[in-house]
Amino acid sequence: FMGTVIGMIQAFQKISAVGNLSASLIAGDIQVALLTTVFGLITAIILQIFYNYIIAKIDSIVNDMEDSSIVLIDMLVDHTKDVVVVKK
Repeated sequence: FMGTVIGMIQAFQKISAVGNLSASLIAGDIQVALLTTVFGLITAIILQIFYNYIIAKIDSIVNDMEDSSIVLIDMLVDHTKDVVVVKK
């Protein structure tokens, strides 16, 4: 992000400093801005893929835990139905 901003600032400084504008004069600075943007986007996309994988894995674990707790509660309820209470 900062590379993009710095590259564009440098390009605009050259534009304002030179009365006769040449594309080759600012092309290098614009290239810096575009390259840093591309690398930032590539990094963000890769990290988003890993983030989505981790979130899906966590959701799967949580679902397994919920299913196991339901099975445990069902077993406890069934067990208490079989218990006979004797009053004295």
